[in-house]
Amino acid sequence: MFETRDGEVALAGDPAAQAGDAHLVFIGVIRSPWKRREDCPKNMREARERGGGATVEIAPAYRPGLEGLAATSHVAVLSWLHHAPRNLIVQKPRHAVQSKGVFALRSPVRPNPVGLHVVRLVDVDPTSGVLSLEAIDVLDGTPVIDIKPYFASTDAVPDAAYAKGQTSGDGSS
Repeated sequence: MFETRDGEVALAGDPAAQAGDAHLVFIGVIRSPWKRREDCPKNMREARERGGGATVEIAPAYRPGLEGLAATSHVAVLSWLHHAPRNLIVQKPRHAVQSKGVFALRSPVRPNPVGLHVVRLVDVDPTSGVLSLEAIDVLDGTPVIDIKPYFASTDAVPDAAYAKGQTSGDGSS
């Protein structure tokens, strides 16, 4: 499915084949307009520009955890990017001049394909367990592993920067 590019380094083994130790559970699923990888936005900025909205469907057992969430304007959705390969430790993005370690990139291809999406929360229906979102940058059916309120007062880092003259690795500068 994914071919290794010049400058990329694969792990000796596939992390997906290793014994699990986190006992991770999926608490819900994302419903998005994106059915094919080639149609999916590359990042949240592009997802917001393209629009289309999305929802998160929370499983019944976890719906009580939504209490109070409607009071926030944005949430961080942690997803499990289940279609992403897990065996590359050094990657060379199409737009990049040089290879980079996976932890210097926002690529979904990583040992543990956890997605981080800071999204505008449009509505919360605790009874049905549906969260309506402004947009999302993942494929329809992507599992959700957690949701956290986003607090600009503690989560935003106004002076955060990437090294001058380099791109961030997610398609933006």
